[in-house]
Amino acid sequence: MSEYTEAKRMEAAALLSSGWYARYLWVFAAGQLVLVPMSQLWHGAAQAVAFAVVNVLLVGGLSGYAARQRVVRRGFGVKHGLVIGVWSVVFAATVVLGGGVFRDDLVFTLVAAVACALPPVVGAVTERRVA
Repeated sequence: MSEYTEAKRMEAAALLSSGWYARYLWVFAAGQLVLVPMSQLWHGAAQAVAFAVVNVLLVGGLSGYAARQRVVRRGFGVKHGLVIGVWSVVFAATVVLGGGVFRDDLVFTLVAAVACALPPVVGAVTERRVA
């Protein structure tokens, strides 16, 4: 089998199996709807522990799930980096603004939770179109 044929076969397998990443992103997005309100509306040591535990469960579970996947499609690293990079900027802005200007503001918290969920949702929707 030629290298070109083998590469095409591997790319086809990656595309067929790439739905896992969309599922990963949907779970990550749903996690934002829990974690952002926890980070903005709860205060004190109990909040810090609860936030850390939920975050470790989410990230650990998603990391374990991702590690078990056999293939990734071409461009995966760039896409994942972009999704997580945009999410990081939005989450950092949420923490800074929510801790200062909008402390304990329920409307800000709800908008921020949706804003933090948006990058992985967009990634999941576009991943479905690719696969």
